[in-house]
Amino acid sequence: MSEKTFPRRTLLKGALLGVAAVPVTALLNRAAAAPANVDPNSPQAKSLGYVEDATKVDAKANPNFKAGQACHNCLQATGKAGDARVPCNIFAGQLVNANGWCKVYVKRP
Repeated sequence: MSEKTFPRRTLLKGALLGVAAVPVTALLNRAAAAPANVDPNSPQAKSLGYVEDATKVDAKANPNFKAGQACHNCLQATGKAGDARVPCNIFAGQLVNANGWCKVYVKRP
């Protein structure tokens, strides 16, 4: 059996590099998992009457709809003004069209 020893300094450097690599890999994984767009044909979107363009909402089928309502001025949307796609509290982890609309619309104060 060979007696090979590692200097303490080498061991500590390796441990520090290993610990430093953990946050870096977490950041890389988070960037790779970009949110997807809401599919208007998904069961959740269909049940909520989600449409990509608020001007195409069927007013007869959605009597609560009023002209001017859209995701960009809805309380549920959490994105920045001017973004084409914004995160929505209703569709967790997905982006909605800023000009879209659904039945859960609540006017932002």
